[in-house]
Amino acid sequence: MIKTLGYAVPDAKSPFRRIEIDRRDPGPRDVQIEIEWCGVCHSDLHTARSEWPGTVYPCIPGHEILGRVSAVGSEVKGFRVGERAAVGCMVDSCRTCPGCKAGLEQYCDGPAVFTYNGPDKHLGGTTYGGYTARIVVDQDFALHVSEKLDPAGAAPLLCAGITTYSPLRHWGAGPGKTVGVVGLGGLGHMAVKLAHAMGARVVLLTTSPGKAEDAKRLGASDVVVSRDAAQMKKHAGSLDLIVDTVAASHDLDALLALLKVDGTLCLVGAPEKPHPAVSPLNLIFRRRAVAGSLIGGIRETQEMLDFCAKHGIVADVEKIPIQKIDEAYERMLKSDVKYRFSIDMSSLK
Repeated sequence: MIKTLGYAVPDAKSPFRRIEIDRRDPGPRDVQIEIEWCGVCHSDLHTARSEWPGTVYPCIPGHEILGRVSAVGSEVKGFRVGERAAVGCMVDSCRTCPGCKAGLEQYCDGPAVFTYNGPDKHLGGTTYGGYTARIVVDQDFALHVSEKLDPAGAAPLLCAGITTYSPLRHWGAGPGKTVGVVGLGGLGHMAVKLAHAMGARVVLLTTSPGKAEDAKRLGASDVVVSRDAAQMKKHAGSLDLIVDTVAASHDLDALLALLKVDGTLCLVGAPEKPHPAVSPLNLIFRRRAVAGSLIGGIRETQEMLDFCAKHGIVADVEKIPIQKIDEAYERMLKSDVKYRFSIDMSSLK
């Protein structure tokens, strides 16, 4: 066993506290990573505070993990001690179901083992995430990150990046396509950057007029204030794809009206309450679709990281020490961050 420091919540209402946990000794196929940076995802907050069902305590969140390889097993290929490596939202899957065989481990029938609050197949109990000093992971779930990228900004690519890259890639964002992005937060700002880099024309849809300047800096050509009926009408039938990143219930029919024939509204935000019902006629008369997307498989995540390295894309982050994680959660609830917190794990002493 490897003794490892981490920050955990003991229950849904208590603040984080420093604890010691066990990580397994690296097996033949394992990669051990000393964690340098860990992004803070809204999923971390939902899980830590039991806003989603099934949290097991103590809970150590964190699935945007970046660091350096410190040990490798005898059968590991492709990873060497000292190089940069990363771990995203998954640490295992069944490897045999149709999803896994297609490189879509996120849709594993098993289901996939998530990086935290999942069943730990090696030590028993529950998996612990990246708010820790190190992690040990099967080589098939470790990823390469270019030295060209700022590590603090690259860490959030492991969730915010792939969550938005996957639908953009799946629905063919690129030259000649117009992509709408709903919301300019941790996910939305990545969707704008990625869609722009893919060559698509990007339209930000927001309730906040004050975000226009930032959206254009990130790559948006136009900004539509969704509460302004005249602005919405002006863009009716103009979008090929909408990536909706908002994690609160809102009117999808108003967004569907912006899609062209065969356009798709893809949901990546997960609100606690359902969205209002969609009018079937809004779909039928333009052959529009409403869809959803969950992160990406390991192969696609590596593709995303390589794409970001090629185009120099990282998240806009505010760096914090681990001791400020409770404050960061409170600020996230107020949308008081541009646009992702990234924890400097060297602060874990």
